Amino acid sequence: MTQTPAKKPSRIQQRNRRAILDAALDVFSRHGYRGTTLDQIAEAAGLSKPNLLYYFEGKEDIHVTLLSQLMDTWLDPLVEMNPDGDPVSEIMAYVHRKLAMAKDLPRESRLFAGEILQGAPRIGPELQGHLKPLFDEKCALITTWVEQGRLPPLDPRHLIFSIWATTQHYADFERQVSLLMGEDEDTYASAAPHLDTMFRKMLGG
Repeated sequence: MTQTPAKKPSRIQQRNRRAILDAALDVFSRHGYRGTTLDQIAEAAGLSKPNLLYYFEGKEDIHVTLLSQLMDTWLDPLVEMNPDGDPVSEIMAYVHRKLAMAKDLPRESRLFAGEILQGAPRIGPELQGHLKPLFDEKCALITTWVEQGRLPPLDPRHLIFSIWATTQHYADFERQVSLLMGEDEDTYASAAPHLDTMFRKMLGG
């Protein structure tokens, strides 16, 4: 028996789905998962709640879809760390990629942070299946560089945690940063050389 191929979504359906996800990203990043309602997402997307439920089963379905789409983007900067490159250059390039991500994708950063703060109830398997193996691989690489004398003695796990903490902070605490530094100051322009100096000193570069 020949199986009928799935019907391709129309352009309107594709547009509505994108509108829902973009609106949900904005609402989730501002209010968190628990503080977000389907009514808020529907209003932000310019759709009725029943229309929204035509595309997604509910709030959790939308949230999981966003997190799943985000995972590859979130891991790409670490994936790009090249084992054949100069250790200091590779780690510093990673720092700057993470800072650029904080600048360009602040909503995504806050969405991810909110999920982790809740204990990763919806993305736990993704972290275990994708982030953990990549994290272990890059920690092993940095350990090899240390053993080769190409980096000073350091714990690669805490190095990566430090990079995450100092780059994602600018997105996750954006309001606090802009309040303390001033609304008109280009925060990222001054953050980049500061982080560059700090991590190069740590890496002996």
